[in-house]
Amino acid sequence: MIEDDPRLAEMVKTYLGGSGFSVEIAPNGREGLARHGREAWDAVLLDLMLPDMDGLEICRKLREKNATPILMLTARGDAMDRVVGLEMGADDYLPKPFEPRELLARLRAILRRAGAGAKGDVLRFGRLSIDAGAMRAELAGEPCALTGYQFSLLLELARHAGRVLSREALMDLVRSEKLDAFDRSIDVHVSRIRAVIEDDPKKPKRLITVRGAGYLFARAQD
Repeated sequence: MIEDDPRLAEMVKTYLGGSGFSVEIAPNGREGLARHGREAWDAVLLDLMLPDMDGLEICRKLREKNATPILMLTARGDAMDRVVGLEMGADDYLPKPFEPRELLARLRAILRRAGAGAKGDVLRFGRLSIDAGAMRAELAGEPCALTGYQFSLLLELARHAGRVLSREALMDLVRSEKLDAFDRSIDVHVSRIRAVIEDDPKKPKRLITVRGAGYLFARAQD
């Protein structure tokens, strides 16, 4: 947990500890980044309002290293900050103040999604391959930089190639929380997926929007 409020950090550590989690606390961004590079964390709880570094920049740097699930904690009320956080690579967000039970539920959800690729199949669509067991996608042999949540979305779309999936269906398939009132978070994640799997994200040929219905993953690809 990267959090500069010691009282909140200790409260979260105690509460999650009672549910079987071992929580380590980094009080600022630089220490969090350094420890993330040395230690094998299953997930990161990241406060966006830190004294030494902007939380969104920390999110970006964390995501550059690996696909460790990131749950943002934010006191900012602007929905755009949340959207930017998702674009930077966060898997989910939780506004402050929050109920500990909701934090626990969201943490479990992103960890479930991170393990959702347990089936060992490899799906191939032209130059794009999706390895469910390794939670790895490659385009022309090059790895695609995706969060665990984005990989889960891509995997489910690929498993249902040729079918239109609504946002609600996608949320159910990846066992996510329901869409929030402000939220087009699925659209944000789809945009990020397109940025790494499409030759031209503005003219997608693999992941197609069906207006008013949802998204379709094309069967035939180059």
